Amino acid sequence: MPLTRELFIGGKDVPAVSGRTAKDIDPYTGEVYATVAAAGPEDVVRAVDAADAAFADWAALAPFARRAIFLKAADLLDARADQVAELMAREAGGTRPWALFNVGLAANILREAAAAITAPRGEVLSAQEAGALGLAVREPLGVVAAFAPWNAPVILGVRAVAAPLAAGNTVVVKPSEDAPIACALLVADLLREAGLPDGVLNVVTNARGDAAEIAETLIADPRVRAVNFTGSTGVGRIIGTHAATHLKPAVLELGGKNAVIVLADADVDYAVNAVTFSVFMNSGQICMSGDRVLVHESLAEEFKEKFAAKAASLRAGDPGDPHTVVGPLVTASAARRVAALVEDAVAKGATVLTGGGAPEGAVHPATVLTDLPKDAELYHAEAFGPVCVIETFADDDTAVALANDTDNGLTCGIITENATHGLAVARRIKTGIVHINDQSVGDEPNAPFGGVKASGYGRFGGRWGIEAFSNTRWVTIATQQAHYPF
Repeated sequence: MPLTRELFIGGKDVPAVSGRTAKDIDPYTGEVYATVAAAGPEDVVRAVDAADAAFADWAALAPFARRAIFLKAADLLDARADQVAELMAREAGGTRPWALFNVGLAANILREAAAAITAPRGEVLSAQEAGALGLAVREPLGVVAAFAPWNAPVILGVRAVAAPLAAGNTVVVKPSEDAPIACALLVADLLREAGLPDGVLNVVTNARGDAAEIAETLIADPRVRAVNFTGSTGVGRIIGTHAATHLKPAVLELGGKNAVIVLADADVDYAVNAVTFSVFMNSGQICMSGDRVLVHESLAEEFKEKFAAKAASLRAGDPGDPHTVVGPLVTASAARRVAALVEDAVAKGATVLTGGGAPEGAVHPATVLTDLPKDAELYHAEAFGPVCVIETFADDDTAVALANDTDNGLTCGIITENATHGLAVARRIKTGIVHINDQSVGDEPNAPFGGVKASGYGRFGGRWGIEAFSNTRWVTIATQQAHYPF
């Protein structure tokens, strides 16, 4: 029997005004896992009404009271790891290790947000006038529109709301149609149980065909004062344009075309393990996944042989099987898109070292290519699937040029046993994140997370997330009477 979930508005579970619902499909079985309310523009207005009404009291709530809510929600999430693993497998095809990683990191995002609530915020300024005191004070913006994606649903669902709420804002979140429970309704359940006041967080789920109208209605509402979006670069451009049209700040964390560089001084066996994780964790459906593996020519043959063999050994299929590494993609159409990228690459001259072929439903095997020509679509397109391409280089200049040969700039991994060498290369890579002697996938709740170029702008994490969702206000206090010329 499929689950049934309503909208979450004003602290209550309520149906859409129209009474419409949308199906939430299990990507592995193709069966309906849940039905959720399908919001219309009138429901968006109701959600913003609730968030706006709750804003003043939430912003004024004592910091330690707000902090306690976040800490309790983190503990509740940790305690429900098994429930989340079942949810992510059924809703998004996530394997158990990936789900447990989501739980652990998301819980720590909540704890970092709790710490930020009581951290010092603001500065004392030098003042021009005698006897005056100047202050730079951080203050919340108001209602924040948040968009949460399906691929790391619990991590990114929590991240969509944690910093805005910690900064004293209220939030209306529109989750992905592919994982509306894991990336929003679950988060709302946890925070509600932890004591979050009614209206502070609201969730509007929707039918896929209504997504554009829901997003535009939400961003256009004059009471919404900021936008945060994590998702594809194509949709991010649209969201960013809407925000700019209404003169609202936005944080956009978008797609990647990430490289892992294996330098000549790397340990090959370590590099193989690191790259395997980077490429195939969550079936490559991570914005930080390594699409491109750049290997120094002196190591290329050994690396290719060992890496292809390891990729071929990865079990693909049922996300409920504890031995599965490569689970299903989020939909069967997503698997067909990845297969089409591989087919196009091979038709234009690429060589398949392992994998390829037609997917089975939403399951695509781990696939490794080499000799990819520049006219193949995969050369520039984000794979967002269990696929990577190996390229070789002769020197650091070539490696840097290859790594930067993309419109995106999210993250990069540099495998080397020489940290000084790695740092020298890292300084030349045009990404928002770089990991030396590690692969491209990494996130910590206290670190500034975000990209450059077509990978977006703004930062989540730590104090940077608080700054993104608050204003700096200049306040002066005159301790003596001023003198005026008239």
